[in-house]
Amino acid sequence: MNSKAIRLLKIALILTVVMANIGCDQVSKHIVRERISSADYISLAYNHFHLMKVENTGAFLSLGDGIPAPIKFVLLTLLPIVVLLGGLGYLIYQKKIATIPLIAACFIIGGGIGNVYDRLLYHSVTDFMHIGLGIFQTGIFNMADVSVSVGVIVFLGYYYWQGRGKKRAIVEV
Repeated sequence: MNSKAIRLLKIALILTVVMANIGCDQVSKHIVRERISSADYISLAYNHFHLMKVENTGAFLSLGDGIPAPIKFVLLTLLPIVVLLGGLGYLIYQKKIATIPLIAACFIIGGGIGNVYDRLLYHSVTDFMHIGLGIFQTGIFNMADVSVSVGVIVFLGYYYWQGRGKKRAIVEV
């Protein structure tokens, strides 16, 4: 396969993974917006998994909810758009990047775009899932958050396992 065909295949992979993450996020949020009211609290899996609708106008765990609107727009919408588009451009134009980190980055970018899209369209992000297993309790999250988390975990796991096989240089002082 020639280099142009490989490049086009790589771009197709990037766009497919990013769009699949955005699609899963937006479809799930659409269903929640249409079928779950803010007063609903649905318990599943022996009361360990809950569905509810929360419109989050802040960042992770509603952090920054109270900051002024112009600053919030810059920090939670404009800056993420620049970073996500820059990351997408980097993935597309970077010639040498391993497949696993490439896919992990696509998950992160897809999740980020899903949440930024909500901020642009609805001025909030729809969160709707909560996990509670004894003392382990999550905040309320959505599929975009799952995408970002999976991407970060895959990145960390990949680079951890890559580093285990290499000898580390010891610097003596």
